[in-house]
Amino acid sequence: MATDDGSFPWTQESILSRDLLSALSPQLCYENLNRSCVRSPYSPGSRLILYAVFGFGAVLAVCGNLLVMTSILHFRQLHSPANFLVASLACADLLVGLTVMPFSMVRSVEGCWYFGDSYCKLHSCFDISFCSSSLLHLCFISVDRHIAVSDPLIYPTRFTASVSGKYITFSWLLSIIYGFSLIYTGASEAGLEDLVSALTCVGGCQVAVNQSWVFINFLLFLVPALVMMTVYSKIFLIAKQQAQNMEKMSKQTARASDSYKDRVAKRERKAAKTLGIAVAAFLLSWLPYFVDSIIDAFLGFITPTYVYEILAWIAYYNSAMNPLIYAFFYPWFRKAIKLIVTGKILKENSSTINLFPE
Repeated sequence: MATDDGSFPWTQESILSRDLLSALSPQLCYENLNRSCVRSPYSPGSRLILYAVFGFGAVLAVCGNLLVMTSILHFRQLHSPANFLVASLACADLLVGLTVMPFSMVRSVEGCWYFGDSYCKLHSCFDISFCSSSLLHLCFISVDRHIAVSDPLIYPTRFTASVSGKYITFSWLLSIIYGFSLIYTGASEAGLEDLVSALTCVGGCQVAVNQSWVFINFLLFLVPALVMMTVYSKIFLIAKQQAQNMEKMSKQTARASDSYKDRVAKRERKAAKTLGIAVAAFLLSWLPYFVDSIIDAFLGFITPTYVYEILAWIAYYNSAMNPLIYAFFYPWFRKAIKLIVTGKILKENSSTINLFPE
């Protein structure tokens, strides 16, 4: 059909030009809205791979930590102050996998935030609170292991359910108060108003953090990290001395079996080693992110988006690692998983099943 001037509006050249312009112009998060954010320029294949990688981490974090919590809370043999601390740690990692990772996955792959401004702030609060809670739990677990290894026989009277409860309460309260206060008071964006205004677009969810709070965040990571490294250094020195003493005594008395004290000490050292690996995994996962954050804040936010996303997801993936560590080192956890997956925990008196090898 011809226009008023006799020309045809949809010639082959105009169609090709339109398709070329469409291909070259950036895709927007919301095509019909002004100031919409630009979507990530990933191909469909790349998006599928990224969704698979990030989604697997979220599912592993939720399912793995749910298994840890179920095991400890269901089986009476695992009801101990130390294990309740581990279950609380698993709860923090579970919440990271449930409330943070799925939404961060969409933002990382699409470059867009489709979940509203209100949940954007809430998501940031969850991110800070639950990750901080994991850090504090690990710090208290290292203190628990130090007491257990240094004097395993007196340990049950020193690390009681009351002490464990205080550690758990402190870890959650401090983390939640800090995370929500930082975001909802706007303290993190003080002095960055011009930058926030310039970068704000429809479909975005990035929280700006000024130099002061970046430094405070780094210290809140560094101080517990140094405490954990110091404590675990002492633990392994004590464990080494105990192993040497046990070997000498065994040679002198030619005993075929260990005494009760030796067996307890050996068990506590193994638990300390396993949890020490969990602490090392946490530090290695989060250290690159915090180092980049403090460098970025003082050099004008120069980190490319894809680098930031990689570092953030390395840190997020830590929430999925602890259950894998427990499954690898703890036979009782592997047995508990088998009982849970096969539905045997639904049977009467299943909570009294012996999980420890004879």
